[in-house]
Amino acid sequence: MRQATAGGDDWAQPGSSSTTSTTKGDLPVMISSDSAESQRDLWNRVRARLKAGVGEDVFASWFARLELEELVDDVVHLSAPTRFLCSWVQSNYADRILEAFRADDEDVARIQVTLRVNGQARPRLAPVAAEPAAAPAEAASPAPAPAPVQLTQPRLVRDNSAAKGDALAGSAIDPRMTFDTFVAGEANEMALGVARQIANAAANNTVTFNPVYIHSTVGLGKSHLLNAIAHAVQSADPTKNIVYLTADHFMYHFITAVQRQSALGFKEWLRRVDLLLIDDMQFLQGKSATEFGHTLGTLLTGAKQVVVAGDAPPRDLEMIDERIRSRLSGGLVVPISGFDLELRKSIVQRRADQATARYGMHFPAPVIDYVARAVISHGRDLDGAVNRLVAANQLTGELITVPLAEKTLGDLIRTHDARRVRIEDILKMVSRHYKVPRNELLSARRSRDVVRPRQIAMFLAKALTSRSLPEIGRRFGGRDHTTVLHSVRKVEQMIKDDVELAQEIELLKRMLEE
Repeated sequence: MRQATAGGDDWAQPGSSSTTSTTKGDLPVMISSDSAESQRDLWNRVRARLKAGVGEDVFASWFARLELEELVDDVVHLSAPTRFLCSWVQSNYADRILEAFRADDEDVARIQVTLRVNGQARPRLAPVAAEPAAAPAEAASPAPAPAPVQLTQPRLVRDNSAAKGDALAGSAIDPRMTFDTFVAGEANEMALGVARQIANAAANNTVTFNPVYIHSTVGLGKSHLLNAIAHAVQSADPTKNIVYLTADHFMYHFITAVQRQSALGFKEWLRRVDLLLIDDMQFLQGKSATEFGHTLGTLLTGAKQVVVAGDAPPRDLEMIDERIRSRLSGGLVVPISGFDLELRKSIVQRRADQATARYGMHFPAPVIDYVARAVISHGRDLDGAVNRLVAANQLTGELITVPLAEKTLGDLIRTHDARRVRIEDILKMVSRHYKVPRNELLSARRSRDVVRPRQIAMFLAKALTSRSLPEIGRRFGGRDHTTVLHSVRKVEQMIKDDVELAQEIELLKRMLEE
């Protein structure tokens, strides 16, 4: 039996040795600690093949959030954060993923996608011990010998013995996102200073600024700082009750509590925390947002620290109640601006150093400079650029050079005057162009004079922003992602059939990008 687990040593079973001998029948099976590293390398190669095969957009939509949990015998176990993603990948992409794995290991026969519970991306893995076989009745006094452990199919288990102060009580905390790994520069130095001060104060049972609201466009380090605060406080005082939640998980917990008639328990759980960290605030809406407002008020009154992150200033969070926006604005609002060249260079250099330490490859200074100058969007694209160069080097054996970077990073390179288009800009433009009030575009009205502009707006949001289908649906009045997908495909067909409409939509695109 082949067995390997995803994740580092910190996720290994306590007390495990570097190599363990088990049996399958009469044959010994060696399980090495090196297998985890080989599994990560295998998964990186598979991801690179998938991205090359399906393209950046499809990969980001369906594959980017998958994680390899384990490879046992001939079955690959992957995990996904939502039931829909599990079902969709299993139904539509299992064969493609299987083909990508078989390029490395022809013995792989099946793909199994399971749900990640509570957003934890890397559960602990534990083998299930087989029941000892009953000795035959006629057997005579066998020689005493310690029986080897016989393993059957391993099962996924999660450690639910977390201490009261464990930050994993909410969404999963990324162990890589600490203050030590945060790359500082002029664009984020104020946010970093505030985050460090919050962590120090919370560890010493004091509150300085409350609430704190950190905002920036995507990929500039908001989530990293929230994770770093949780890590720092937890390290300083493990008894602290820390909860980190994305807006999605906040809504999920609240809705589940209501359905199970345990809303009171959910409220009490939140209001007992010492430190509450909420990410992606812009996605919070409906009754969940109202409940957050009540929780915020209670925590502030009780001098409990609250830190929130979003992609826009509080005043621009139009899906949030005015009272909540006012409370957030009344605390400390900290922006993170776009990265300058020096900070981009520092980020690329840090990621390149990490790749060099792990894989032994060399990143020449001209390549570092080229990536920092060419990829100007945000930090995640810089990380992605380094990952692509690593994958290209690993898969083709080609040295990392500027020509390789030019060939590999084409779709990440933006012109310096490119304008970031927001969904709010699209709503305003479509509303003005078609003379339909913005609130009508977000409403449930189904009349033709509203439906068509709404579909066009959704199409433009998918074409001109990096938002996922569920994110776009939430911004359009809380619609399901399938509604957005239907609208996108509908408009794509209309563009093929109607030249005049195609020109009209192209004009809207140019106006939004100017």
